[in-house]
Amino acid sequence: MDEIEIVVAHQERATLRVGDVFLKIDAERGRTDVEVEAMALAPIPTPRMLWHQPPVLALAALPGTELGRLGEPSPASPAAWAATGAAARKLHDAPLPPWPGRTPEKAAANLDAECEWLVTTGGLPADLVKRNRQVAEAALRPWTPVFAHGDFQITHVFVDGDEVTGVLDWSEAGRGDPLCDLASLTLGHEEHLGDVVEGYGKDVDLDVVRAWWSMRSLLNIRWLIQHGFDPAVPGGEIDVLRARM
Repeated sequence: MDEIEIVVAHQERATLRVGDVFLKIDAERGRTDVEVEAMALAPIPTPRMLWHQPPVLALAALPGTELGRLGEPSPASPAAWAATGAAARKLHDAPLPPWPGRTPEKAAANLDAECEWLVTTGGLPADLVKRNRQVAEAALRPWTPVFAHGDFQITHVFVDGDEVTGVLDWSEAGRGDPLCDLASLTLGHEEHLGDVVEGYGKDVDLDVVRAWWSMRSLLNIRWLIQHGFDPAVPGGEIDVLRARM
């Protein structure tokens, strides 16, 4: 009999693995609806959907292994990172999804709220928040929206050798800034940014990618704390913020 493995679990959602089947249970039905539609539209490999009975989505396991994990050296080759950059470019060049996504105005409002929370609660030193808020400003320029994954982190990308076998977790997909996806992918793995840009095959404003590193870290810390995760793990969000000082 296959055992049940808890892949991730918190108040909003849980993912269980039973053999080669992943069961995603989400408290908000809209996220799984977005995930199903985004996977159908995406021009890059995604998990095969087995069935969808809200609030549960069943997906087949992807071949290969994760591109890496935050706080750990990536076992993937530079060519695998470049292939991931190429996959991101293919997604960003695809037709826009029909639903809206993040806008510069919404990102700025969220950033202000999270910075205020971090300072008033003492979650981070005020000077660390202030410096990274300044760095993040470069990301708050008008951008041309693309089909963005929305949470394009390394644990959501699977590779086999130098080939991308699939991309997971499309619940945040929508119209967004392409450089946010590239920043999410390289957060905590700045040494692979050059490989990703090479595969992406397009001029990339590296200052904006760095701005999104600060932005994403500032936006994530409260959520991580409130859902039982530690943003202070080596190589994690707080280390990313400190590197900007």
